[in-house]
Amino acid sequence: MIISVIGCGYLGAVHAVAMASLGHQVIGVDVDGEKVARLSAGRAPFFEPGLDEFLTQVMATGRLTFSTDMAQIHPAEVHFVAVGTPQSATGAADLQYVDAAVDAALPHVVAGSLFVGKSTVPVGTADRLATAISPSGARVAWNPEFLREGHAIQDTLRPDRIVYGVGTGDEESVRMLDAVYADALAHGVPRMVTDLRTAELVKVAANAFLATKISFINAMAEVAETVDADVVALADAIGQDARIGRRFLDAGVGFGGGACRRTFGRSSRAPRSSAPARPPPSSERSIGSIRAAVSGSSTSSPRSSAT
Repeated sequence: MIISVIGCGYLGAVHAVAMASLGHQVIGVDVDGEKVARLSAGRAPFFEPGLDEFLTQVMATGRLTFSTDMAQIHPAEVHFVAVGTPQSATGAADLQYVDAAVDAALPHVVAGSLFVGKSTVPVGTADRLATAISPSGARVAWNPEFLREGHAIQDTLRPDRIVYGVGTGDEESVRMLDAVYADALAHGVPRMVTDLRTAELVKVAANAFLATKISFINAMAEVAETVDADVVALADAIGQDARIGRRFLDAGVGFGGGACRRTFGRSSRAPRSSAPARPPPSSERSIGSIRAAVSGSSTSSPRSSAT
C-alpha cells in the first residue's frame, strides 16, 4: 500500500520506518525542515536503540521518503496522523497540531482514503474529526499506539495487540487496516475492532493501569525501606501471581513520558508507615485520570521518568 505518516516525531518516525520495512511505500511529512533533513539522511532526531541503523537500511530500499510538502501525500490510501498532543496551560490536551495536520492534509486526499489517528487524544476527538473530514469522501479510524521507549521498533512490528476504532459498519476501513498490518496479523498478533470512542479510551486506560502498577510498587518500596525489607524480592513474589504479573513492577522515580504526563494527575505519594490508615489512592487517582481524559482535561504532572 501507499501510506503517509503526518508528524515525524518519536511515534511517527518509528511508524514510518516500520511500515516501509514491511513493503509499504511510505511518505513521512513534517513541518520541521531540520527534522526532515535528518531523517532523510538516515539519522533520527531522537535516540531510540537501533533506529538509525534500521532507518538507513529502509531508506536504501527506496520505499521511504520524508518531506515538508503536504502535497506529497496525495497518492496515499492511508494517512496516519501521529502529531504531538502536548499538555496545554490549562492541563487539557492541546489538539491544535492534530487539527492543523488534518486541515493541511484535506486538500490533498482522495475520496475513499482513510485518516488513521495514532495520537493520544481526549475521547470524542475522532468523532469531531470525522465530521470535518467527511465532505472530502475520506473516512476516520483510530489506531492507538502502545510503544515502550527502547522497544519502539519491536512494539510497532510485533505489538501485543492491534486495536482498530472504526465507525459503525465501516468494514472498508477494517479491510484497509488489515492490509497495512497484514504481516503482524499473519504472525498471530491479536486484532480487536471497536468503535471510535473505545479505541481512544483504550490508550488512556492502558496508561492508567500501568501508572497504577508503578505507583503501587513505589509505595511498597517506601514501606519496604521503612521496615528493612527487599522490594525487588517482594515484586518477584507478588509478580508470580498471574492476576498481578511481574512486568511494570519495578520501583523507580515514578512514571513519565509524553502521554503519561498529559494523561495523569499527580503521582501517588507512598505511605511512610507500614500500616497506613487507608489504602494508597493510586487506583482512585488513575480512574479519576480516565474521567479527566474523557472530558479533555487533566491535573498536574506526575513525577517524571522514562518509561
